[in-house]
Amino acid sequence: MSANISSADVANSPSQSKQKYNLNKLQKRLRRNVGKAIADFGMIEHNDKVMVCLSGGKDSYTMLDILMFLKKIAPIHFDIVAVNLDQKQPGFPEHVLPQYLDSLGVEYKIVEEDTYSIVKDKIPEGKTTCSLCSRLRRGILYRTAKELGATKIALGHHRDDMLETFFLNMFHGGKLKSMPPKLVSDNGEHIVIRPLAYCNEKDIIKYSEAAEFPIIPCNLCGSQENLQRQNIKAMLQDWNRRFPGRIESMFRALQNVAPSHLVDKNLYDFKSIKTQDAPVADGDIGFDPPSFDTQPTAEEENDIHIVNMTEAK
Repeated sequence: MSANISSADVANSPSQSKQKYNLNKLQKRLRRNVGKAIADFGMIEHNDKVMVCLSGGKDSYTMLDILMFLKKIAPIHFDIVAVNLDQKQPGFPEHVLPQYLDSLGVEYKIVEEDTYSIVKDKIPEGKTTCSLCSRLRRGILYRTAKELGATKIALGHHRDDMLETFFLNMFHGGKLKSMPPKLVSDNGEHIVIRPLAYCNEKDIIKYSEAAEFPIIPCNLCGSQENLQRQNIKAMLQDWNRRFPGRIESMFRALQNVAPSHLVDKNLYDFKSIKTQDAPVADGDIGFDPPSFDTQPTAEEENDIHIVNMTEAK
C-alpha cells in the first residue's frame, strides 16, 4: 500500500523530527498537485493502463506512491504497472526494487538491458553520458510499453526539471522549449505524461525522506557534477534564496505565453497583421511598463514560508 505519513511517524525518527515539517500538509499538497495536473492536461482516462517508469530515485517513488493513492479514490478506473530498467551498472542492488514492489502488491516488470556497457564503450571517459543513455532507455521503455499494452507512460519529472530544461534550451539550444506535461512519443505510438508537473523538488525530497523510500543512486551519470543542468539548478536555487517567489512566477510564465509578443514567425503570422476598427485584445503593449504580479497566491505564500524556514535550520 502507498505511504501514509503522519506527524507521529516522524516523531519516532530523530533524523526526521529535526525537519519540523508538517507532513500531513505536504502529503495533501503533493496529492492535490498531481491530481490537478492529471485533470488539467487529461493525463489519465478511464480504463488506461499507466506504465510508471521507476528508476529507484525520489521522484519516481513519489510518483508511484501518489498514483497508487489516486487509483483508490479516482472516479475512473485505471491500472498501474511499475517498470524498472536494470541497465546493468556495476554494483546495482538488483534485489531492492523487486522487494519493495512486492511489499506494495503492485504489478511490475524488471527489464534487464546492458545499456551501461554500450554507453561506456561509445562515450569517452569524462564526457556527458546522459544523451546516449536517455536515447537507449527511451527506446527500451517504448518497446516495453507496447509489450505490456500500456496506454500511458508516466515519467517522474517535476516542476523544477521543467524550469531547468527551459533555461538549458534557452541558454544552450537557442529555443524557448521545456518539458511538456503530456506529449506523443518520438515514434508516435505512445502518450507520455508527467504527473509531477506541478510539484516542486523540495516537497518531493522531504516526502521521500519521510517515507523512507529505498533510494538507488544512479552511479552512471550522478557523479558528473559539471553537467550544464547542475549549473542551471544552482542558478535557480540561488534565485529562490535571494528572491522568494521567483520560481513560482517563472513557472506561471510557462503557462501564460503570448505568441504575438515574441519573435517566432512560425508560431505567429506577423505578415498577415492588419488594422481593424475594433480594439485588439492583445494589441501593442510594447511601450507599456511591464505588469508585475508581486503577490503570490496563498498556497505559494505558504510554500515559500516553509522553504525559508527549512533552509534556515
